[in-house]
Amino acid sequence: MKKVSSYIFLAATALLMSSCQDYLNINEDPSNPQVAEGYALLPPIMAQMVRGEQFDGRYAGQYSQVWSSSAANNTWDLHSYASGSDAGGEKWRSHYWSIGTNIDLIVADGVAKQKWDYVGAAKAIRAWSWQSTTDWHCEMVLKQAFEPNRYVFDYDSQDLIYEEVRRLSQEALDNLNKTGDGVGSLVRGDKVYSGNVDKWKKFVYANLARNANHISNKSSYNPDKVIEYCDKAMSSNADNFMVPHRGSSTADGNFFGPLRDNMQSFRQTDFSISLLDGRVFNGVVDPRLPLMFTACVDGVFRGVTPGSVDPNATPVDNPRRVPILWGVPPSALVGKSPVDVTKGKYIYKDDAPFPIITYSEIQFIKAEAAFKKGDKATALAAYKNAIAAHMDFVGVSATDKAAFLASKAVKQTGADLTLSDIMCQKFIALYAHGNIETWVDLRRYKYDANIYTGFTLPRTLATDNNGKPAQRVRPRYNSEYVWNRASLDKLGGNNPDYHTYEQWFTKPE
Repeated sequence: MKKVSSYIFLAATALLMSSCQDYLNINEDPSNPQVAEGYALLPPIMAQMVRGEQFDGRYAGQYSQVWSSSAANNTWDLHSYASGSDAGGEKWRSHYWSIGTNIDLIVADGVAKQKWDYVGAAKAIRAWSWQSTTDWHCEMVLKQAFEPNRYVFDYDSQDLIYEEVRRLSQEALDNLNKTGDGVGSLVRGDKVYSGNVDKWKKFVYANLARNANHISNKSSYNPDKVIEYCDKAMSSNADNFMVPHRGSSTADGNFFGPLRDNMQSFRQTDFSISLLDGRVFNGVVDPRLPLMFTACVDGVFRGVTPGSVDPNATPVDNPRRVPILWGVPPSALVGKSPVDVTKGKYIYKDDAPFPIITYSEIQFIKAEAAFKKGDKATALAAYKNAIAAHMDFVGVSATDKAAFLASKAVKQTGADLTLSDIMCQKFIALYAHGNIETWVDLRRYKYDANIYTGFTLPRTLATDNNGKPAQRVRPRYNSEYVWNRASLDKLGGNNPDYHTYEQWFTKPE
């Protein structure tokens, strides 16, 4: 991994995010801090958290059939990768560079000025970044990470990275619990929680809940510990970790929105639609369907099958053609810019905040852990809380929410509740923004159609897969495959089917 400095990058980002000044003092620019203070670094770091999730979430969404390419036989739809490209490597780049040592700068500034809340928030973000990035790539550079003047690095096993997440999380909590002369200033740089330390603690516990629940296939899995973390994490949608977007330009707009124009080639899938149109849940149409998805011009909700082209793609104005995620038919964009046609919808609006972890997800984690423990009453309560919270998140009316929660689509007793009920509803709740986490779940359950009702892998996987689905994403090409190739050989990283190697967290031991 090539060592580069990232502070200049983030300072430039911070400058772009700030408002224009009436004049510029040539000796001191108040819009461009001269020192690495936490309040200046934290907002662009949060922006980079989202950047990594959204860039690579596109490909996780294809592996998970959240959405699919509009073209036939797209390499990601077939569980492969783009060779010789950084595609799929944005999480890696964000972790080591965009977020990278800027965390250390916040920590150093916080320690020097007793801004323990900044120190805690910084360590919480790094713990989250280790967790989400290793779940995407598996082995990472841990022990030698951020060492200066080093161009070749050794990779560390995923179990060590999971341990590091727990260690950093405890340090984050220790600092968030401290008091000092500088504590309370976090509000200046905190664009998510406005300096609320209690909510930062909940974020830490939410990440720990993920960490503990991901190893559900191992004998060391402890559902009680998972439930404990969940109970200390988000307690309502007000605690969701939501990174805001101004949406006024491509510099501050949502990556998924029309302004950025990154999603025009993606289509909703038939599998995703099937979870809400009544095919899976006892004929009950979910009121979230028209809020999250878009019907074809003829009024029918349709989706594509990964690896196959939309059979109604021609003619261009075919009323049965699957729409674009922004809520418009492809024909509406012919010869036009997306921003001239649509403002987007749901998570795809230019100014839509992006969720990193939500209360709904935490309740689904709790439901799964309680179900595995055999505590069906707790599982049922958490499952219902999760569905209700996501309906509020999407904007379902109180009347429609109450009717759905009382319907045949939602299990009413613990005895009737199944793991499939929990995981399919969690898929809906994480749709579009939690794609990497959804892929974690699919891998934990081996892409099992008994859990994910109606889910089928593409009929033909990529040739290099040797019949196996994707399990990991190769690390960033322009750092690891250019500078660190010999170290990758030790992992089999240069083998054509490396992306199908199972990760540690999904293995029994």
